[in-house]
This record gives sequence, structure tokens and C-alpha cells, in this order.
Amino acid sequence: MSRLKWLGICLLSSIALLACADWPQASGQQKDANQISIGGEPIVVLQRPRTADESMPQFLEATVLPGRGMALLQVKAYLPGKGEIDVLNAPALPDARQLLDSGDDEWGNQVFKIGGAILLPFANRIRGKVSADGKTITATVAGKTVTLPANWSGSEPGAEKHAIHGLMMRSKFQDVAEHDGADASSVSAVLRAGDFDGHWLSSTDVKVETLLKNNTLEMTVTAANVGKQPLPMGIGWHPYFLLPSGDRKQARLHLPSETRAVMNNYDDSFVTGKRVSVKGTPYDFSAPGGRPLGTQYLDDNYSDLIRNPDGSRVSEVIDPAAHYGLRLTTLAPQIKSIQVYAPPQKSFVAIEPQFNLPDPYSPAWGKVDTGMVLLKPGQSVSWRMRLELFTPSQ
Repeated sequence: MSRLKWLGICLLSSIALLACADWPQASGQQKDANQISIGGEPIVVLQRPRTADESMPQFLEATVLPGRGMALLQVKAYLPGKGEIDVLNAPALPDARQLLDSGDDEWGNQVFKIGGAILLPFANRIRGKVSADGKTITATVAGKTVTLPANWSGSEPGAEKHAIHGLMMRSKFQDVAEHDGADASSVSAVLRAGDFDGHWLSSTDVKVETLLKNNTLEMTVTAANVGKQPLPMGIGWHPYFLLPSGDRKQARLHLPSETRAVMNNYDDSFVTGKRVSVKGTPYDFSAPGGRPLGTQYLDDNYSDLIRNPDGSRVSEVIDPAAHYGLRLTTLAPQIKSIQVYAPPQKSFVAIEPQFNLPDPYSPAWGKVDTGMVLLKPGQSVSWRMRLELFTPSQ
């Protein structure tokens, strides 16, 4: 071999080693993190290498909890001028593990108080007759009687106990499959939920897939009726989106809706069956670019969602002080309701896209289509959404 050829081979080998130096390190970090378990199952950390263009915001990482209903614990992103940021309001991994494994209640409620929990087979509240021991409620669902955990109540004395946010908060998913490609990293897993320990109708299989790219994060939740009876299904997501500046008053919210549900109060948040126009009121966030949150308290349900020509609906959180924008696009036509939770003393906004209105089987709704999907045996339905980062115009 000539000396010149030998030098060329050495040079090419050195370039290859330098080019790959960052990616094995990230993969190694991901492998180490995946050894941590929450809910009795190893967590999954999806990672993307940062692109060379530092003028653009981009997603870097997503932490998924197969042992807690495939909830998203955290999403990390790069934001020009601020560096790496947390997208979701959640404690650091060691604290989250302590909270969810040791500090939780019997129902697993802590998982929907942080990050982004998946809500299934119903989102929001269901009321019913409370048992003598206060542990369960008996409710009518799709014309059948079910017994649900009484896992929530308002904070006022004597507040009525009820069921909230579904039956998947402690669910352990199986068949976890991870994939790292040139353009995306993904994880999928399956839950063979049956009838949710006797709390729901028919038998359900659930598949969740989370796909992370530098410019988007996508989630698909598919529920299939594998039983012999009709299966009522409502699917939602409960993410707490952080405001990077911490300045809540100037942050803006855009919602694709001109109608909100009237609730009895902000403690119970029980439906009255009435929906009203938000035009000309402080609850109207439908204008392009949204409007400032100010000091307004929100725990409201929006429906009659405004569609784009392709059928999607777009909500946005805009933090002008941080030059930050987050766009949430719903991609399933069955998503007919968005719950918004934004207490003024906190620097987050929870935007919860879901199939169903709150307490979807309440007689108060009358003949209103409350969004629950009734699956025949063998049928399935998918909930889908996409997150994007953007830099808002001044």
C-alpha cells in the first residue's frame, strides 16, 4: 500500500470518528436513563441530536413512562437565546420517581398532575352515586351500570366525590418497541386492558406510539374493542405546558373555539348542560395570535372546535418575552373538546384535547353529542396530535 493511500484511509477514519462522536454519547446516555424504572417498568428516553441551525427552536428529548400509562413525563427542547428548556411542568427524574412510586395515592392520581398523562377510556369527570365507604361511584355509561373509582373531589368541605381522568393511570404497557432512525426516534407499546378490572364495558386493547423529530412530536393513541359488547371510548391528553419566561401575564393563548361549557363552579366543575358563546367575553381566545392570559383563572371546557381545511384544529401557547411559541394540532376528527386549566399563580397552561365533553353521560346534556365513541366489537378509534415549536412574530 502506498504511503499516500494509507494516509487517506487514516484521514477518512478520523473524520468518521469525529462525526459520530456526539451520537454514541447520546445513545449511551439514553441507555443508562432507560434502566430507571417508574411504575415497575423501565422509562424510555427518546433523543434527537441538535441540528447545526441554532436560530431555530427544536425538540431534543422525550421521556415516556410505559409503567404509568405511556404518559409523557418530560419533553426537552432547544430555544434560541435560552438553551435547553423543559416543555412540560414536571419534577426532575429522581423526584418524579419518588412522587409516582412512593408518594402516590391508591388511584395513581399523581401522574395527571405532572407532565402529560393519557386519559382513557374517558377524559375529565363522571358523576354517580357515591358508595357508603366513599371509594367508588355507580354511574350509567352507554345505558349500562358501571362502578368507577371515586378518585377526586373539590377542595370545599363536603365536596362530592366522583371519577376523573379515566382508568389508565397505573397501567403497565407491554411489548415496548423503540426505534432510532435518521429522521426520528419512536416508541410504541400495547396495553391489553380487558375491562379495566371490571370498571368498564367490553374489553379493550390500547396501543400508544410517540414519535420525536427535531421539528415535531407526535402521539397516537388507538383503542380497539376486542370484546363482545359495545365499547364506549373517550380519549384525552393532559399536558402542562410551561411558560419559559415565567411571566404569565404577558403569555398568550389561542384556542380554536368560540363556545365554552358553563360549570356549576370552579371547585366541583360539574356540568350544567349549558354552552355559551365566548365572543365579547374574557374567555374568547379564538383570534389569531390569541390574547394575553393576564391574571385570569381558567378551568374551562371549549367545544364546537374550529377546523382548518384539512380537518385539523390548532391551539397555541405564545410567550413573547421568551420568543417562544408552541403549537398543538389535533389530527383526529373525534377530538371535539379542549379543557384548559391555567391558574394565575402558576407559569403553565394545560391544554387538554379530548374526545368527550365533561361528564359525558350526565342527563344535563340532553340530546347533545358529548363526544364518546361507541365501538362495535372489532372496531377501533385513534386519537392523534402533533406538537411544533415556532418563533412568534413580534
